[in-house]
Amino acid sequence: MNQASTFNPTQEERHSSFQRFIAQRQKAPTTDAPVTLPGILFITSYPPRECGIATYSQDLMKAMTNKFKDSFSMMVCALESGNHVHDYPDEVKYTLDTGNPDQYLELAHSINANKSIQSVVLQHEFGFFQQAGTSVLLQFLCTLSKPTILVFHTVLPNPNGDLKWEVQRIVAACDSIIVMTQNAAQILVEDYQVAPHKIEVIAHGTHLVPHLNKGILKEKYGLSGKKVLATFGLLGSGKAIETTLNALPAVIAEHPDTIFLLIGKTHPGVVKAEGETYRTMLEEKVTALQLQHHVRFINRYLPLADLLEYLQLTDIYLFTSKDPNQAVSGTFSYALSCGCPIISTPIPHAKEVLNPNNGIIIDFQSSTQLAAAVNRLMSDDHLRNAFISNTLQQILPTAWENSAIAHAKLLQKVGGQVPPVTKPAVPPHRFTTEAPTRHISLQYRRPEINLEHVKKMTTAFGMLQFSIINQPDMNSGYTLDDNARALIALVMHYEHSQDPADLPYIETYLNFIRFCQLPAGDFENYVDIEGQFTAQNRETNLSDSNGRALWALGFLVSKSAILPSHLVETASTLLEQSTSWLATTHSTRSMAFAIKGLYLYNQHHHSASITAHITTLANRLVQMYLHESEPEWQWFEGYMTYGNAILPEALLCAYQETGSPLYLEMARQSFDFLLTITFKGTEINVISNQSWLQKGATPAKYGEQPIDVAYTILALERFYAVFEEKQYAQKMTAAFNWFLGKNHLHQIVYNPCTGGCYDGLEQYHVNLNQGAESTLSYLMARLVLAKFSGKS
Repeated sequence: MNQASTFNPTQEERHSSFQRFIAQRQKAPTTDAPVTLPGILFITSYPPRECGIATYSQDLMKAMTNKFKDSFSMMVCALESGNHVHDYPDEVKYTLDTGNPDQYLELAHSINANKSIQSVVLQHEFGFFQQAGTSVLLQFLCTLSKPTILVFHTVLPNPNGDLKWEVQRIVAACDSIIVMTQNAAQILVEDYQVAPHKIEVIAHGTHLVPHLNKGILKEKYGLSGKKVLATFGLLGSGKAIETTLNALPAVIAEHPDTIFLLIGKTHPGVVKAEGETYRTMLEEKVTALQLQHHVRFINRYLPLADLLEYLQLTDIYLFTSKDPNQAVSGTFSYALSCGCPIISTPIPHAKEVLNPNNGIIIDFQSSTQLAAAVNRLMSDDHLRNAFISNTLQQILPTAWENSAIAHAKLLQKVGGQVPPVTKPAVPPHRFTTEAPTRHISLQYRRPEINLEHVKKMTTAFGMLQFSIINQPDMNSGYTLDDNARALIALVMHYEHSQDPADLPYIETYLNFIRFCQLPAGDFENYVDIEGQFTAQNRETNLSDSNGRALWALGFLVSKSAILPSHLVETASTLLEQSTSWLATTHSTRSMAFAIKGLYLYNQHHHSASITAHITTLANRLVQMYLHESEPEWQWFEGYMTYGNAILPEALLCAYQETGSPLYLEMARQSFDFLLTITFKGTEINVISNQSWLQKGATPAKYGEQPIDVAYTILALERFYAVFEEKQYAQKMTAAFNWFLGKNHLHQIVYNPCTGGCYDGLEQYHVNLNQGAESTLSYLMARLVLAKFSGKS
């Protein structure tokens, strides 16, 4: 809980503060101005005020801005404390001196009169409103006529009668309540008798980070060869830093290369109340324990980028708060973001997040337990790395991007309630609650195109197959499949950007395909890190891989107008040498990939023999369709597996090549049937890789792969180009939004920080690894959308 302000204003100071408030109102949007988007007002402390909740709100609003476009506008009412006035950015349209009761009703009436504001989100910490009193806050909430969400940053257990009554009245005056832990939700239900349906648990957001090399970062900050312990945040006695200092001698005895970083300046409220007394005590203790070479004070408020680098170089993060009622900690969340192994005291946040697989919990103010835990982790690299991996997997749902989605969906729900909550009357201030007139329609913003992870996964030989999180797994080797996909994606990117830096990558992937071609013209698929073909080539059917190689080669040839001639000539030669196996293939996807590649090749060469190959393969698909299809099952096989959209798209390519109406009809029938299975309204659910869909069965849920979504988007682009029907264009956008969070978990599948795409969407989690197939699938889909919309 924040320390209560000691500001006690005089009448003159109240008048001066009120005048500042009136002046600040002039920044608010005029109520008569035309409004196109619903407005969300966040009532919160806000930077440059140095406060954890201020940073939290700024991070949340930034994430919502990055995540959505043309969905809502956001503005801020900044909470001030007495005569502490800050120079705020433009989004701050109001200020409220929380110690001045006169301002609350003025603010409420101003908000009610502002037609651009649809909903209000109030960040609540007891210390913010302690001086004015809960009755003033309650009167403010009850006067608001806008749908209101209140975020409790602290929920105190075992309340006395007065506190229980106050919280119950605050909850009753709001449309929804957000807490950040299940523990806090349970306290509200059990100790305050709050209805569960009114509570939303949205975890404190965490930052996506690129997971930079720890050794390089340590060198950058002068910490090479050190084992780094760290903690950060605005300093105050509640952090109990002395617990760590008292533990350090026992740690240094076993690990003399240890250094402890104490990052952050003293909390402004603490400085105001007692100066630097606490920091001075810590500095004196460092001297007394002869720790000068093992403790570094970083006494400043770090920019976010610097802070995240410090946390990424940290070997163990220490959280030693002595407040058992600290429901949640932003600093704790930052450490989780960076995958830090954490040793923590048992605050509710830690007890909910940490378990024996990702952290260690110690008793409050137990230096002995802290030293033992640090020594255990420092001596066990395997355990420390397991903690990192498990932490990153566990906290992925809490990424700010996912927090933005959760908040936006709640705002959409609350703003659409008709009527909103009936608020308790607080005479003599009566009000009328108006139903909102503008509902939030969430429009996902497409991330900028980012090749960073593709390039990171690429060596001089080709693109590696797998990654561990976002670090290339050298032991996974290479595949023809991935390098064929990489060739297509980079040619697409070159067509989009005309960036000459793409050309060496295109040549690398093309050379890998050439390396995999055997004298007979067909291809091997699996190559180890030493550049040797593996035994897996003898154990696996390679027909799909061969078809995919033809698709990639044909795609490159089709872009002959923009690519260097030597690349086009090489790809043409490789494709022409690889057609001999086509006479014997009957694999549906192999034939489909081959048809697509041959069709694209013929956009440049116009070869009658290639057209004949396309016709032969297309006729085989037709025969399969005629054999398996029924009125309720318009498909080529008695089941659906992966990459299904490539089959109807291939028949459409065959139609484009030959003009056969039969191919056109079957392409349309089969594709529309596939769409009825994979689309539910505006959300795509591709066939699960947990259990392929059998004829007549109900589609299994979960186990969705990025490659299936990407192939659907590629097919939709072609069908829209041929039929010019709006439904295909709309589904293209809807399918792409799957990557951005419009899926059953409401979580991102694409990581905008790394440029990588997660490997799959399971029932309860996203697969954290960002391998080649997933990353290239996303990139191809993103480039289709860029081409379709004409924008980057």
